[in-house]
Amino acid sequence: MAHARHKRDTDARRFGPKLPRAALVAAPVAVVATAAAVTVGLASAGTGDDQITAAAADLGTAASKSVPKAAVALEDRGTSVSRSLNRRQAVKARTGKTQWTTAALDLWKRPGEHADKVGEAKEATKVLVTGRELDGRVEIVVDGAARWVTAGHLADDKPLPEPPGISMQPCPDSSVEDGLKPQTIKVYRSVCHAFPEVSEYGGLAARSEHNTGNALDVMVYGDKALGDRIADWAHEHAAELDVYDLIWWDRIWTPVRSSEGWRDYGDHGSATANHMDHVHIGTN
Repeated sequence: MAHARHKRDTDARRFGPKLPRAALVAAPVAVVATAAAVTVGLASAGTGDDQITAAAADLGTAASKSVPKAAVALEDRGTSVSRSLNRRQAVKARTGKTQWTTAALDLWKRPGEHADKVGEAKEATKVLVTGRELDGRVEIVVDGAARWVTAGHLADDKPLPEPPGISMQPCPDSSVEDGLKPQTIKVYRSVCHAFPEVSEYGGLAARSEHNTGNALDVMVYGDKALGDRIADWAHEHAAELDVYDLIWWDRIWTPVRSSEGWRDYGDHGSATANHMDHVHIGTN
């Protein structure tokens, strides 16, 4: 009588039931724990050192063989994901916006009122802005480290340094001083040190206040930004410079009518006559 032959279930033999992820991680931990327990037990029973070492080695080998490949794959995947995140963060930092500090700013380790202060960024420091803002602070990168500063003190353009005050140090071109009154010489020397980029001046001349040596024209040739800075500086130091009047960009300011601010000067027919190419500083 022929015996029924059963087909071998090769697939079932090759693959066991699918382990949940927690089991994949827990299995090798359990084996290692067992190895430790057996080693301690052998030692307490008086077993020789050679036997203990051999038993521990056998269990260690078994543990390494019992670690499922899937667990190793999960570990590799986690490392890969972590590296990928770090790369994305680095790319984000590299593509951040570059700005300048407009004042000296405290550097904080994190946002919030209880954060630790770790340094200071000086005015006109170039920084990388990450785009993150929290609790009234913005995140920047300084010397490769992420730091937080008070919001509202960053600008796209580098702030210009404040010009120095009054100076009586001689200037390179002393001929400009010929025929000028002492107070006008003071204006010239102060301007030439505060604004070294200016290379041309108008002093004594047969016109208006210039014929008495009481006026200086600071030539800027249409550079309005520079002219604005010079006019503002002269206005700020008007008392120290004994200013009689300031004329710039078709406007005039006088101390006796200072409450009116800058007033219209009126059209006098040309850019030079309207003081569009120079700042006029008259003295008393």
